Amino acid sequence: MKVKKFSDVPHCKKFFLEGTTPNLPGILYDGIVKDQNHYKPICQLYKTIYRFATLYDTTNRIPVFSAYTFSGPPTDPRPKDPWMMEPQLNDVNNSPEMQREGGGKYQNQAGNYDYSKLIRNNPIDYKSVNRGHLFPNSYANVLETQESTFTLTNIVPQVETFNGGSWNDMEEKVREKLMTDCFSNNRKIEAYVVTGAVPSKRNTLNDRVNIPDLMWTAFCCLNKKKKWMAEAYWGLNKKEDKGKTLNPETLGALEKELNKYHQGKDGPVKVFPKKCPRGP
Repeated sequence: MKVKKFSDVPHCKKFFLEGTTPNLPGILYDGIVKDQNHYKPICQLYKTIYRFATLYDTTNRIPVFSAYTFSGPPTDPRPKDPWMMEPQLNDVNNSPEMQREGGGKYQNQAGNYDYSKLIRNNPIDYKSVNRGHLFPNSYANVLETQESTFTLTNIVPQVETFNGGSWNDMEEKVREKLMTDCFSNNRKIEAYVVTGAVPSKRNTLNDRVNIPDLMWTAFCCLNKKKKWMAEAYWGLNKKEDKGKTLNPETLGALEKELNKYHQGKDGPVKVFPKKCPRGP
């Protein structure tokens, strides 16, 4: 469901630690989107339940970030790709729930159309780019939430060797760490995660969907000693050799890196509230 602010929907706020959204200069500050025509907050609604939150870039037709909570690994196999879209990005009067994608060409969002047609002069051959999740289906612990991650508003064109290489390896390692190190006050697995993409200046898929230059992710949680811990990763969305790895970084290092791309009077970048440590 498209909203003006994430805080408009109480159940959507829960995907952000303390209900606090990231600060991205020129895009999002103090929970307020700076350009409502360009960026759209989405409370991802599927089968009557809010599953995660996404800030969507309707010009580049990719998400800026998706925010979600991790409470354990899936109990079901990966769903068959039931690709969906956000109806209210086409018309505010449409259904608030994500719906099966119809193969159309949409003005304000990407569709399967964009991932199925090859433009010969595209800087990156279509066959080397696939649909890359920001909220991975492997981080959702119930089938319906797994299915909800297959909305194209949670997807960016990701270079295949990167998506299936160092980024996939990182996701698996982080998932294991979240399962062993992150606990809420009631001793249940709980972590807050934000995953985002930095758009390129002119690299597109079929002259419509931006192929991002950089992808990043960070988590923050209470550890077994009830101390806040945080960790971050980022990588260039480009062809890579087999065996490449992404090293864990501090939250502060990620925010410093993102400051190179997001600059403005609303700075600096802040992914999580102050309680999440910026250093080791």
